[in-house]
Amino acid sequence: MTTNKIIFHPDNNGINISQGTDILEAAITAGVYINSPCGGKGVCGKCKVRIKHVHEGAPLPVETKTTGLLTQDELDQGFVLACCTTILTSIEVDVPPSSRLTKEQILTQETKIEHLERVVSRIETIEGEEKKVTGHTPLVRKLFLDISPPTMDDHTSDLERVYREINKLEELGDIFTSLSNIRLIPGMLRDSNWQVTALIGRDNKLLSLEPGDTSLRNFGLAIDVGTTTVVVQLVDLNTGKVIDTEASYNRQAHHGADVITRIIFSHKKQGMDKLHQLIIDTINDLIQALIQEHNLRQDEITSIICAGNTTMLHLLLQIDPSHIRIDPYIPAVNFMPLITAAEIGIKINPHGLVACLPHVASYVGADITAGVLASGIYQADEISMLIDIGTNGEIVIGNKDWLVCCASSAGPAFEGGGIKAGIRAMEGAIQRVEIDPLNYTVRYNTIGQVKPIGICGSGLIDTLTELLKTKIIDQSGNINANIPTKRILETEDGLGFVLVWEEDAGGSEDIIITQSDISNLIFSKGAIYTACVILAKKIGFEVNDIERIYIAGGFGNYLNIEKSIMIGLLPDIDRDRYRFIGNSSLSGASCCLLSDEAMKEAEEIARRMTYIEMSADNSYMNEYTGALFLPHTDMGRFPSMCR
Repeated sequence: MTTNKIIFHPDNNGINISQGTDILEAAITAGVYINSPCGGKGVCGKCKVRIKHVHEGAPLPVETKTTGLLTQDELDQGFVLACCTTILTSIEVDVPPSSRLTKEQILTQETKIEHLERVVSRIETIEGEEKKVTGHTPLVRKLFLDISPPTMDDHTSDLERVYREINKLEELGDIFTSLSNIRLIPGMLRDSNWQVTALIGRDNKLLSLEPGDTSLRNFGLAIDVGTTTVVVQLVDLNTGKVIDTEASYNRQAHHGADVITRIIFSHKKQGMDKLHQLIIDTINDLIQALIQEHNLRQDEITSIICAGNTTMLHLLLQIDPSHIRIDPYIPAVNFMPLITAAEIGIKINPHGLVACLPHVASYVGADITAGVLASGIYQADEISMLIDIGTNGEIVIGNKDWLVCCASSAGPAFEGGGIKAGIRAMEGAIQRVEIDPLNYTVRYNTIGQVKPIGICGSGLIDTLTELLKTKIIDQSGNINANIPTKRILETEDGLGFVLVWEEDAGGSEDIIITQSDISNLIFSKGAIYTACVILAKKIGFEVNDIERIYIAGGFGNYLNIEKSIMIGLLPDIDRDRYRFIGNSSLSGASCCLLSDEAMKEAEEIARRMTYIEMSADNSYMNEYTGALFLPHTDMGRFPSMCR
């Protein structure tokens, strides 16, 4: 088979690849991150790259599909879409800033779960020594066993001798183990002079024995398996202390920015295997970074608890997710079984356990269960709401007596999808915007304080609000062509407003918000607000009566509450009723890693939550239509905007 070399700039990453491979696939293989939110379907136009050393009008050394997503000027400069272009010969490719997936602003901040401090706080200093507090039950415990060897007067079997010693330390009662462990026990006991360390899971399974006393070196991982990003937290299971946190992109993003695109890709030839391996590789690389940074051995990490949406955890465990997207939207499993790390290829102690927090429904996953646990709304007297905003907006309302939840398809706009200059919250993304009402000049702030290459979700919310405040758009979102500024101009998508001129941008073109972009943002904000309203009405409340609203997740953490209310994304209630709770998915997973009681509470939360399917609600569209206005057609719902 003919192979060609492709070199990606500016990283100078080179790889030999089979002729006929598309550039996007070659980039994935080479470890080059190119933005491809549509998963390589050629419909988003975000994976623009330039074939180097091509003269204007000269034939390209590739085969590419014609697409309306490239201007004639871009075509003349040698630009192509990476997903639509196959390699015919050795080439060099320049990945421009707007197409690169650079370092993202990944939320690793946790919530302090005060209502579970009784089970999370593990260490007390007693007479100068650190000692465990009763109730500390990590997913995997280590017990040092100093076993009495057999004698002619004590004919107890090796296995029963191990069990007996364990029960002297922790009255567990019935203990069990695997045949493979039993085969190893006789030799290990004698080789280690009857001094071994037992690894015991919460279900009283003896996972393995280690020679000598390794009980002081026991570590676990809490993992937030996000659609876009993955966060891994290293925890000392003996002390309960968080040691460090690492985060990166979910490499599955090469095959689509959203879960639906990935579910579809999973049905392609070897699609499931690829998606599974990509998330495992992502996690393993983060684990390896933590191991190296803190001088750990791989086998000292004995347990993992994962939280994430339903699709992500299905793909993690290589379970078919296809019915998640098909009416009546049923996942394969909500309560995942305990498995060993070796079963799915995660590189920790091969006997170590991997647990997943439970799901509620196809679009209300373990990350939301973790969020309810972290927020404490399931224990409160007051009625509270939890909102996690992303491509899907998940909402939970309830208190100690009841919990109801739903999901709303907000679309990818808040994550940069479907927006001409939209990008993830990565270096160079505009995250804050102000527009001068007198001369319409734009002040902005970018992630990393570098030249802007696009605009991310929080910047889009700011932009929409500023356009409304300065009357550049009306309450329907229409751009006023009569505003006296050269920033308003005609684009291929209708009128647009220039946020950054080309000479000030990090890319090769103006950064513009178009009329089409504004419409997509209004559709997205309307979907979130409508779901909040409908869910509240289902239980006999008005959304403005909610006593506390918790905002979770990466995008939510960077929201400006005032501006979000101004455009009708969030309810117009007293601002002090809002609480940001950071990465509550990670917080909940970390808590359950350390506490069996917390895990049981998470399972009970998932069982208690009643899921309401919004697509089956006849009143949804009527409510949604009213929300397609800034902030709403019923201004009585937004009294602070009428002052």
